[in-house]
Amino acid sequence: MNVVLVNHSDTLGGASVVTFRLMEALRLHGIDAHMLVRDNQTDCPWVTCAASRWRAHIPFYKEHARIFLGNGLSRADLFKVSIATDGLSLSNHPMIKQADVVVLNWVNQGYLSLKEIRRIAAIKPVAWVMHDMWNLTGICHHAGECDRYTDACHHCPLLHTGASARDLSATTFRRKQRLYERTDIRFVAVSNWLAEKARNSALLRNQRVNVIHNPFDIDGLRPTNPLSRGALGLPENVPLVVLCAARLDDPIKCFDKAIDALNGITDTKAVAVLIGELRDHSLLSHIRLPFRHLGPIYDNRRLRSVFSHASAVLSTSSFESFGATLLEGQAVGATPVAPVHDGRGDIITDGESGYAFGPERSAAEALRMAINEPIAAETLREAASRYSYRSVASAYAKLFAEMVDNFQL
Repeated sequence: MNVVLVNHSDTLGGASVVTFRLMEALRLHGIDAHMLVRDNQTDCPWVTCAASRWRAHIPFYKEHARIFLGNGLSRADLFKVSIATDGLSLSNHPMIKQADVVVLNWVNQGYLSLKEIRRIAAIKPVAWVMHDMWNLTGICHHAGECDRYTDACHHCPLLHTGASARDLSATTFRRKQRLYERTDIRFVAVSNWLAEKARNSALLRNQRVNVIHNPFDIDGLRPTNPLSRGALGLPENVPLVVLCAARLDDPIKCFDKAIDALNGITDTKAVAVLIGELRDHSLLSHIRLPFRHLGPIYDNRRLRSVFSHASAVLSTSSFESFGATLLEGQAVGATPVAPVHDGRGDIITDGESGYAFGPERSAAEALRMAINEPIAAETLREAASRYSYRSVASAYAKLFAEMVDNFQL
């Protein structure tokens, strides 16, 4: 079976990384999978760039010009929304024409328009993997506390044009509604939490939504020859608490809550290990627990070695569709610590495969439990095995076979 995974990039961003992993998993399963991307960062022979850089940026700038105008000429929150009005013409691309199944992933920021998605779905079976909430809202990728998507988006809090029932969120919502009503698209949620959001949304409550988790190379996450603590610049004989994000002080990551949690365990011998970019380095001065800030780590062996030495992996984000860093820690025997009101609830069963915090238990208390009452490494690894390449590829293979059997031109 020939499958084309359409995604914004092959490595830039979380959705790109897990889509690349999905391609690897499918190929190991015997499926001829390829990626078709806008931004190609690797020399992988199974990844194809859809257009030249200058051509790919034309729809990107056109779409953001529309958002800028619809946002009252304000740059505020400009990149927190997508409207899918502009994009590349992929329905005539040779890879799409030759595919048995087309799998859309994160295709925003001027890569695919809703009109082009309709053209692709008219000629090929299409699955659409939801990596965030954009498919079920008007224009936002994460709705936060807003629940207008359960009825019909309007008066979007991310737009700054004043209250309007006909703003960009309302018009995009209606365009999505027409697309979903007129095409046969199979939606895939990467977590049960995201699937529940879809079922509660006006756009997707009547659509077929499968839950298939992101794939992880579970065996590959366990380095056979990990770098030593000394080589990584980490202290010996002390529990390590890892906090990892592309940008640690991204507002969604709630770095202030992470700092509070770390400051709440200063009575332990633990050391915090921070991985990722920081725009405001002065925030580090608020951490009272001993820590090491390693910055971003792009070398997989180095990154996995850090996780393999950790006792706990902490996540304090306001929401996560899944929670990759928690799973990466779990796969090497580090106890995940996080709230479970969202996709992270698929990873953590409190006291069995991690420790949860929330109204009844503080993050500091959960961290202290992970350090003083660690869950057996083998138990954690067994929990992580649910997300192995084999398990996830098998679930997709079953879905693809069903889609091909039911597709009608």
